[in-house]
Amino acid sequence: MKIKDGFILRQVADTYIVVAVGQAVKNFNGIINLNETGAFLWRQLEKGGDEQTLVDALLGEYEVQEEMARKDVQTFITKLTEAGLIK
Repeated sequence: MKIKDGFILRQVADTYIVVAVGQAVKNFNGIINLNETGAFLWRQLEKGGDEQTLVDALLGEYEVQEEMARKDVQTFITKLTEAGLIK
């Protein structure tokens, strides 16, 4: 999995936002707000990887149980897929 081209993550003060740029603007209007963990996962997806890669990254970065990390990753991936942001 990887974030589709045309979407960028920016930090504005304490807020992380994802915006469409270039051709992606034609199909996606608006912005996505992410918390710190969401921004961390987004950056992992920019590099590419599967669900397990994201779970492992969360476990290495945050003090969280594997079951909770897996659930959060699945929810995050589902939302990004529904929004058409993952290829």
